[in-house]
Amino acid sequence: MNAVLGVSGSVAAYRAADLARELMRSGFTVRVCLTDSAQEFVSVALFEALTGQPCLIDTFEEPERGRMAHIDWARSADVVVVAPATANTLNKLAAGVGDDMLTTLCLASNKPLVLAPAMNPQMYLHEATQAALALLAERGAEIVEPLEGDVACGENGQGKLASIPAIAAAVLDVVSASSIFKGKRVLITSGPTREPIDDVRYITNRSSGKMGSALARAALRLGAEVTVVAGPQAARLPAGATTVRVETALEMHDATLSLASGFDYIVGAAAVADYHVVNRVSGKMRRSAETVHLELAPNPDIIAAVVAANPSATVIGFAAEPTSDLSVAATKLKRKGLFAIAANDVSQAGQGFDTETNRLDLVFADGRTASSELMSKHQCAKWFWEQILSAKAVR
Repeated sequence: MNAVLGVSGSVAAYRAADLARELMRSGFTVRVCLTDSAQEFVSVALFEALTGQPCLIDTFEEPERGRMAHIDWARSADVVVVAPATANTLNKLAAGVGDDMLTTLCLASNKPLVLAPAMNPQMYLHEATQAALALLAERGAEIVEPLEGDVACGENGQGKLASIPAIAAAVLDVVSASSIFKGKRVLITSGPTREPIDDVRYITNRSSGKMGSALARAALRLGAEVTVVAGPQAARLPAGATTVRVETALEMHDATLSLASGFDYIVGAAAVADYHVVNRVSGKMRRSAETVHLELAPNPDIIAAVVAANPSATVIGFAAEPTSDLSVAATKLKRKGLFAIAANDVSQAGQGFDTETNRLDLVFADGRTASSELMSKHQCAKWFWEQILSAKAVR
């Protein structure tokens, strides 16, 4: 296993030497990248002697001539760890700034990212730092929270670098998790559909696609090969997923069914329109004083058709309901023949459509249920896959 250890300019930088040694004891080949500020506390010579590997600082360094180090190291790593991570580094990573070797390397990486903040307590609590951490966590970074206590500046509060065993355990957790789905193929439907009324108007819903994107990102982190059939969603899909773009429910139906037979897990997270407009107008419907009547016809049930097309797959549906009563979701699960269904009460603030957070109730075919807390959609996606994998193990 290969780890890149990024060290930024905190007094706690000296503890990165112990972390490098701990990761090496756990079987990692460790290569270290220092920021300019980190050199005020630790040296290249220290880490090269400790790890037996080159240590990078400058963006244009090439330990192997002709191989761009920020790309080479990013691609060959199984995990990137930044410990200590200063407020400056965290905010740059959140903003996508690549102005040194470490931030450039992180931008070039699609591997798990573990961040262990260390700084003055007020800097840690600053709204910019907290916003950066929230955004990085939403993107999939694992945050190892700092400890409370006395810090180098003499103040007391949350800002001390987490313990070396805690950081090392987080690194091992994300690396081991990234192989759970190795060799497995996951198909996810995501976002809303648009049902045209004419060439400029359509019927749609409030789905942003954030939950589907989070599920795809979490599955990629577990090592799966992921394909997403996405409606016209606002949320960005992870770069590692194969994306099939559609607009209408019928297009999503056809695209999903054409792919379904080759997948191990299929998740219907899209908010698919139940009806399409039969009397669609070509061109633009002109305004008049007359009442317009739209004739609606039902769309096919995509997730039920998927179960029939690939009975060996583990198929999970989603049910957005204006109630916490799970009986409707349970009825849908039985009717469609699903392994499980994830219900969310969209009548509650902070969960469901077009929010940054969500809360899910999973209902399984064997009658068991599991409920998450209200959390970010990324955390909710991680919880979702943990529950599905646990249920599969029991079965």
